[in-house]
Amino acid sequence: MQNRHIERKAEVMMKLAEALLLRSECQKKIESLQSRILANLKVQEEDRPHENPQELLKEAFELNDQLCALVKQINARNNIAALPNGTVLSEALADRDMLMKKRSLLAAIAAKANERDYRLTHTEVKMRVTLPIGELQKQIDSLSRSFRELDTQIQAVNWTVDL
Repeated sequence: MQNRHIERKAEVMMKLAEALLLRSECQKKIESLQSRILANLKVQEEDRPHENPQELLKEAFELNDQLCALVKQINARNNIAALPNGTVLSEALADRDMLMKKRSLLAAIAAKANERDYRLTHTEVKMRVTLPIGELQKQIDSLSRSFRELDTQIQAVNWTVDL
């Protein structure tokens, strides 16, 4: 069964990046199992489901347990492994998330500011933008650059650190 493959792979020494890929694979498999369970949850009185939802549920729970163990290993390593500047991965990941959230906020503001306001007549209220869009775009570019640089450092560590 594929779950046992994932379990065995986690027992073998692997790089942090491989564990992250395995985590993603587990998460997708769990989502797939959920969809399959829901698709086979109800059938007409005389029909049988295409797959046994009880077996799928059991498989999903086993995979969830394996995922939990893997995430704990990843988190433990993220609290120890560090970037060349000494920042531990868990802090670098939080910094990277913050950069992305700030960038997303500014990008949404810039997109809204750039929307056209259509007036049917010249007597309708004219709208004006209340933030300097050029400055916002410079901030977006700066945040994007910082994100890329930090992400590159994180990825480099992920491929050199053992889980």
